[in-house]
Amino acid sequence: MSRVLSRRVALPKMSRFGWLMGLYSENHARLQRLFEPAQLGCGTYVSSIGDGLDVRLDVVEQHAYTTELRMSYGLVDPQTGLADPSASLRVYSDARQVEATHCYAGRRWQDVIGMYPPPERILDHRLRMNTFLGKWVQYLAEQGHGVATLRPMSQDEIETGA
Repeated sequence: MSRVLSRRVALPKMSRFGWLMGLYSENHARLQRLFEPAQLGCGTYVSSIGDGLDVRLDVVEQHAYTTELRMSYGLVDPQTGLADPSASLRVYSDARQVEATHCYAGRRWQDVIGMYPPPERILDHRLRMNTFLGKWVQYLAEQGHGVATLRPMSQDEIETGA
């Protein structure tokens, strides 16, 4: 009886790379529920829920299995002139994954990890960026953003930054 109780089954451990791939899948499901980016044509869209923090979604490129997006608030960093926070996203429709390729939240990636970071630091940075993306997309959904609040921006709105 003691042999049966003391035997442990070893569970496989997930590597950090496996964890990152899992984040990509979770982020795809969240972003798909929120804005359905694969259904959008190239252009600039805005989601407004009346709280003064509109979400801007730029569909930069649309290919058969890949979509390039930029997501940001209408806020601009006064020092750099960049949207803050913002994220550049790559949606892989066939693999059902979303990768945050760049995030800007007050600092550029070079300031965070350096110009020539070792691979381990790059993987850690990608984990942080994609965790940030998942939390941000979840927050936007909880606030009421979604397909129903998303509309194309007019050329006048884009030029004036409204």
